[in-house]
Amino acid sequence: MEVLKVDQAQKRYDSFALRCSLQVKAGHITGLIGKNGAGKTTLFKSILGLITLDGGTITLWGKDIRQIQANDRNALGVVLFDTGMSEYLTISQIIPILQNIYAVFDRDFFIHQAHHFQLPMDKKIKDFSTGMKAKLKVLIAMSHQAQLLILDEPTAGLDVMAREEILDLLRMFMENQEQGAILMSSHISNDLEHLCDDIYLIDEGQILLHEDTDVLLDEYAILKVNEAQYQQLDTSYLLRVKKEVYGFQCLTNERQYYVENAPEVVIEKASIDKILVLMTKGEKI
Repeated sequence: MEVLKVDQAQKRYDSFALRCSLQVKAGHITGLIGKNGAGKTTLFKSILGLITLDGGTITLWGKDIRQIQANDRNALGVVLFDTGMSEYLTISQIIPILQNIYAVFDRDFFIHQAHHFQLPMDKKIKDFSTGMKAKLKVLIAMSHQAQLLILDEPTAGLDVMAREEILDLLRMFMENQEQGAILMSSHISNDLEHLCDDIYLIDEGQILLHEDTDVLLDEYAILKVNEAQYQQLDTSYLLRVKKEVYGFQCLTNERQYYVENAPEVVIEKASIDKILVLMTKGEKI
């Protein structure tokens, strides 16, 4: 079942244009990757109705976002990179605020998890570490029985341990919500590789690639060839080619084909980072 559908969404600015489509299914964690300025935050703000589209449609649970009501918004848990609660408050002070904002705020769950993740109840949020602030944001998004989490860079700037705790929170959310779903962006490909069911790659406001994560990691590969090898190479299954000092790097989504038919060529596993670089910097065949 589709929880979120973005269909040919368009938003134009002076030097940027968003033109993309994507879907998030119930029970899935969907990742969105792209360099800074690629359009991730603009897309998220469009989904949340914070900016008005110039064209296309966005639907949540089959309903156009322009018709979303307050009770529908209760089913959304949101973490935007550039927004948050007043940092001059304490967790104890924000609890009654959250109870007023959300009709179904789960106070007991929130307090239990705040203690579990060692978040001080009576310390001003401005004095929290970066990791503590990030955990608090995700915990707030999860604590009102949300069905869809929309997370813009939830692990940005965190150390390995803090990132893993955030990912544990997200895994817990999916375990507790049978029809739950997550759409998240991240610069940290390792997070997406271990968490997401599928991944979209966005660049200059357009989706360049959408694939199941298992397929990306198993079937995509980097071929490293010199000039002579490239001239002899069957390019039928190459997605991008990038010129290098030694010759070429070639991105393919048919790894096994080249393993069987080009045994003399160096074939490396394609990480999500390498796929991102080649899809955005390489040339189409």
